[in-house]
Amino acid sequence: MAAIQDHNYLRLCAELASCLSISQSAARRRVEHEAARSGARDLQARLQVASNLLAQAQNEASSGEALDQLLEAQPIDQHFMLED
Repeated sequence: MAAIQDHNYLRLCAELASCLSISQSAARRRVEHEAARSGARDLQARLQVASNLLAQAQNEASSGEALDQLLEAQPIDQHFMLED
């Protein structure tokens, strides 16, 4: 099967790849796999699948930032050491 060359589809896949820190081909494969699971065959349905995956990845990235903030040391514990 030939790869889809639609600009919007490729842009969404590139943004997904950037958000997940994976290659563009891996992002396209992830979108194609999810589209096959949901039965999406036309371009518009695949665009919708790609935008849904991108929204999920962006939500997970924002929750990762919240976790990073929780893991930062408080000023009172900043110089605490468990071992010498």
